[in-house]
Amino acid sequence: MKEVELLGWGILGAARVNERLLPAIVEAANAKLVAIASRRSGAAAETLAKYAPGQNQVRAYGCLEELLDDGDVQAVYVPMANHEHAEWALRAIAKGKHVLCEKPMALQVPDIEAIAAAAVKQKVTVMEGFMYRFHPQHARVRELLASGVVGDILTVRSSFSFMMRPARMYRLEESVARGGGAMWDIGCYAIHCLRMFFGHEPLSVMAMASYVESGADSACSGVFDYGGGRFAHFDVSFNRARRCEYEIIGTKGGIKCHIVWQLPGDVPVISWWSEDGRQGEERLPPANHFRLEIEHFSQCVLAGRAPLLSLEDAKSNCRAIAAALQAAAEQRLIRLD
Repeated sequence: MKEVELLGWGILGAARVNERLLPAIVEAANAKLVAIASRRSGAAAETLAKYAPGQNQVRAYGCLEELLDDGDVQAVYVPMANHEHAEWALRAIAKGKHVLCEKPMALQVPDIEAIAAAAVKQKVTVMEGFMYRFHPQHARVRELLASGVVGDILTVRSSFSFMMRPARMYRLEESVARGGGAMWDIGCYAIHCLRMFFGHEPLSVMAMASYVESGADSACSGVFDYGGGRFAHFDVSFNRARRCEYEIIGTKGGIKCHIVWQLPGDVPVISWWSEDGRQGEERLPPANHFRLEIEHFSQCVLAGRAPLLSLEDAKSNCRAIAAALQAAAEQRLIRLD
């Protein structure tokens, strides 16, 4: 039997996302966890023992540069603070590593352009880490849309929120300019969801936000105009009850994805209805979208294929988020076209 080719992975940081990421890499059919690094003394080894116990062959570094110099690490995941993503993605690319970067890839479009240019020069693959896109429930939503149950799409609404716990207050310590707040955290998902369905980028945006002392937004809500009477509404917050859903409304009916962030054992629920009285609720098999993302990226690298999410997509998402934040800060409509 032919041995399966495995992509060697390293993780730059002991961030909380490792709770899902480490097991996903370990379980992925075409990936091998090689190393994890952290600038905090002992944090890499502690994180490894907590979320991937028994992986005694995995190296734990107390220096991020040491991981980038590890020849067995072919791809790295960058789960650091938002304002550090672009810097460390570029450092990894310079070392010839493929990069899967936690969202947002960067806080400014020019930084993503620099990443794209560096990736071409070094001949490496780079993708922004929107794990949710790899869950099969979204493919099912697209099947329902193709069936015509909704008709012409006129409105898409996304709502992402949770009540901030003391352990997560670090998300509000930095200003919006430094990547702090709800929009750069959960808003990345909300905007990315909206952009899936209209087939082109928005024309303009209006938004409102509430801010804390650091200059971070604790909540932000607004509307993107897609032209022709088509609108995309978003609502993100750190002080509302938990929501992670999107809904699509058209001329004939609607579809709702009830839980976008799926834990491995969660049962996905999609509901739909139509003007002629039909309705349905579908419960799909559980799936680990982190593992599916790792397997997708690994296969793209190993087979030399372009990943599902391009750097053009990353630029468009960054541009839309920045425009929404500007609209909220200046209390005026911001054009994107």
